[in-house]
Amino acid sequence: MRDLPRLREISALLLKHGLGEFVQRLRLPAAVEKAGEWFNLRLPDSADAIPAPIRVRLAFEELGPTFIKLGQILSTRVDLFAPEWINEFEKLQNTVPPIAEAQLAPYLQQVLGEAPETLFARFDMVPIGSASIAQVHRATLHDGSEVVVKLRRPGIVPKVDADLRILEHLAHLIELEFPDARRFMPSDIVAQFSRSLKRELDLAAEARNMERFARDFAEDPYIRIPKVHWEYTRADVNVQDFIDGRSASPVSALPAAGLNPPLLARRGADAVLKMILLNGYFHADPHPGNVIFLPDDRIAFIDFGMVGRLSHRRRDEIVDLLAAMAQRDEHAMMGVLIGWTGSIPVDEEQFAEDIGEIFFQYDHVVLKDLNMSQLINDLMALIRNHGILLPADMAMLFKALITLEGLGRQLEPRFQLVEHLTPFVRKLIIERYRPEALLKRGRETLSDGFAMLASLPRDIIRIGRDIRHGKFRINLDLKRLEQFGHQLDKSVNRLTMGIVTGCLIIGSSIVMTVDGGPTLFGLPLFGFLGFMVAFFNSMWLIWSIWLASKEF
Repeated sequence: MRDLPRLREISALLLKHGLGEFVQRLRLPAAVEKAGEWFNLRLPDSADAIPAPIRVRLAFEELGPTFIKLGQILSTRVDLFAPEWINEFEKLQNTVPPIAEAQLAPYLQQVLGEAPETLFARFDMVPIGSASIAQVHRATLHDGSEVVVKLRRPGIVPKVDADLRILEHLAHLIELEFPDARRFMPSDIVAQFSRSLKRELDLAAEARNMERFARDFAEDPYIRIPKVHWEYTRADVNVQDFIDGRSASPVSALPAAGLNPPLLARRGADAVLKMILLNGYFHADPHPGNVIFLPDDRIAFIDFGMVGRLSHRRRDEIVDLLAAMAQRDEHAMMGVLIGWTGSIPVDEEQFAEDIGEIFFQYDHVVLKDLNMSQLINDLMALIRNHGILLPADMAMLFKALITLEGLGRQLEPRFQLVEHLTPFVRKLIIERYRPEALLKRGRETLSDGFAMLASLPRDIIRIGRDIRHGKFRINLDLKRLEQFGHQLDKSVNRLTMGIVTGCLIIGSSIVMTVDGGPTLFGLPLFGFLGFMVAFFNSMWLIWSIWLASKEF
C-alpha cells in the first residue's frame, strides 16, 4: 500500500507513452481521471510514428533515477535485446538539476560532520556534474591537494528502495502474464540490477573498487586511478583526487594538446584487456566520459560504480571461446555457449549449423582485419534467436568489449581490438598448460573426488533416514501453477455467475406470471429487477470472456 502512489504514477507514464496494453496485461492501477481511458489502448497521437524502443526510453527518462539506471543496465544485455533497443538504452542520461544551494550547505555539514569551509581550504558550491544518484564538486584540501567531492543526493535511498520493490513485483507479473518473456528471467535481471544499484549507492564501495584497480596498476606508468581520501569518504560521500586532463571528444583536438590518439587507443585497450583477462576485475563502462587523457599519453579511468568480476573458471571459458573462434571450431564454441545456458533447452544441431554459418561469413577475413564488435553482435543475435541467456557477468563483458572497440576506433579508425586480444589469449593458454598449473588442477580434481566419495555414505544414510521418517521431499518448480490457479478461479467465478444469471432469469419469469405484489411500469417489481440484474450479469460475462480472449 505504501508504494501504491508510485505504482499509479508508473502506470500513468506508461499509458502516456503508448504502453497501455502492457499496463492492462499486468493489471496495474491506472492514474487516469476517466475510467474509460483505462481501456483505450491506442497510442497517443504524439506517439503514432514513434518506435517502441524510443517510447520505452522516453518513459524510463520520466520515471526517474531507478529506471534510468535500469535502462543503463539493460544496455549491457546484448544477449537479450536487439541493437535498436541497446542504442536507445545507451542514450539514457541521468543528468538532473543539482541540489538547491539553500539545502546543500546544511546537507554537506550533516554528511561531512563539519562545515565544508572548515574541512576544505576551498569548496565550490556549484557542482561540476549532477546525476540522479550523486553530484560532484571541486575542492582543495588544506595541504593543497585538488580533489573532487562526490556527494550522494539526499533522500535517494528510500526512493530507490521503493522503486526496487515495485520492479520486483513487476518482474513477477511479467513472468506470469507474458509467457514469451519468461525465458529472459525478469526476476533474475531485477535481482542483478538491485545488487548493482545498491552497490552504486554506496560511495564507499566505489572507493574500494578504485583502490583495487589502483593496486592492479600500481606498476603501470601509463595508467592512473584517482587516489581516495578515506578520512572524508563514507557511504554517502566520496573524496578523490581531481584528474585534470582531456576527454576523447573531440579527437581532432588531441594532437594539438601533444597527445597521440593511436597510442592512447593501444594503451587503453591493453589496460582494459588486462583488467578482464588477467585481473578478473574490470571497468564495466569504459565509454569516453569515464576515460581521461593525460600528458605523456597516459590514461586515467574514473567512475567505478559499475564494475564486473570474472572468476578463474569464467576466464578459462573465455579463453576456450576465443580459441574456438580463432580456430573456427563451431563444436568447441557451441560447448562453451551451451554451458552458459543452464537449464534452457537448445536445439544443438541447429545451433552448431548457425555457428558454422557465422564462421563461413568470416572465413576469408584475416585476423588483423577482424571486426570484433561486429562478430560479437552477430554472436549475440544468434544467442537471442536460440533463446540463450548469458550469465550477467558475461553479458557485461561483451558490452564492455564493444564499448572498448568503439572508443578505440574513435581514436584510431584502423584500430582492431583482436590484435590486442591475441597476445593476452596466447599468454593465458601458455599459463594454463604450465606444469605447475596442471599439477594444481590435478590436486583440486583429486581433492574434490575424495571429498565426494567421503561424503557419499553420509548422504545415502541421510536420504534413507528421511525416507524412513517420511521427510523425503521432491521440489517441483511449476512456474505456471500460480497462474493456472488464477485462471481456474476466474473460470469458476464465471461459471457461478452464469448459473446465478440463469436462476435469476427462470425465477423472474415465474414471478412475472404471479398476480399481486408491488409493480413498476405495470410489471411485477421483483421480476423486473431480477431481469435487470440478469442482464447486467450477462454483459459482465460477455465482457470478461472477450478480455480473456484478447489476453491470449
